Amino acid sequence: MNRRSRPLPARRRRPGGLARAGRASGKLGGRVPAAVALVLWLLVVAVPVYFIVVTSLRPADAYLSNGALPVPTDLSLDNYGRALRLGFSGFLRNSAIVTVATILLTLGAALPAAYAIVRNRSRLVRAGLSVFLFGLAIPAQAVIVPVYLIITRLSMYDSLTAIVLPTAAFSLPLAIVVLTSSLRDIPDELYQSMELDGAGNGRVFLQLVVPLSRPGLITVGIVSGLNAWNGILFPLVLTQSSRWRVLPLGLWNFQGQHGTDVPGLMAAVVLSALPMLALYLFGRRHLLRGLAAGFSR
Repeated sequence: MNRRSRPLPARRRRPGGLARAGRASGKLGGRVPAAVALVLWLLVVAVPVYFIVVTSLRPADAYLSNGALPVPTDLSLDNYGRALRLGFSGFLRNSAIVTVATILLTLGAALPAAYAIVRNRSRLVRAGLSVFLFGLAIPAQAVIVPVYLIITRLSMYDSLTAIVLPTAAFSLPLAIVVLTSSLRDIPDELYQSMELDGAGNGRVFLQLVVPLSRPGLITVGIVSGLNAWNGILFPLVLTQSSRWRVLPLGLWNFQGQHGTDVPGLMAAVVLSALPMLALYLFGRRHLLRGLAAGFSR
């Protein structure tokens, strides 16, 4: 006899598949607003950058006739040459001196202070840390008049020193907070092993603390360097002559009596941004590590 072929039973759908599909659709629905927000943010960032770069390469007459947003047909470097002729090299030198001096002063004062805070358990040291934390809440604009009076009494007015000292002082609170948290990640066993070998505080500081705190040092150097490079309050109030003018103030040279040289100004902006962009690209990995270590505790 021929056996009748029985139809195979239909597979039952598991309720877990519906749940997974619901979760997938929920994730997709959550990603769409994030993608839209990301695109909008990229537009907000990309359009000004496009305007600055394209305008700096556009001839002045083409800018006046065509505007800023159309893609230029003729590219020119005359704007960069005009920016250099208006004293840009001197402004660049002053900004470089202020930035390097600020970074060195900030690191030279913040790292020993952070080391003392981490290794010393006295109440006086903890009170000092509280004072530095309180400094984070004080803006420079609130104390600019006392700073001006102190600088003038010390006969430092209208000099690069008048810019460097307050800039480094206002960079110290954040630098000490970041470096203190970074040094706390160093195991106590390393300190104890060096102390058993007869190492003093100076040797421990130079051979242990400085090498292991490199990410925090790079982070503090980049942040304080950016603040010094882009700072305008202290150069505006504490200097007067064009000899000590830094880049943010030097951009005013493109403001004429009857208008503004926008292409030349954008060329100067591009030139002034290149050093800080190179500094960020050099230390971006250590910057992220230092920030994660500085605010992890």
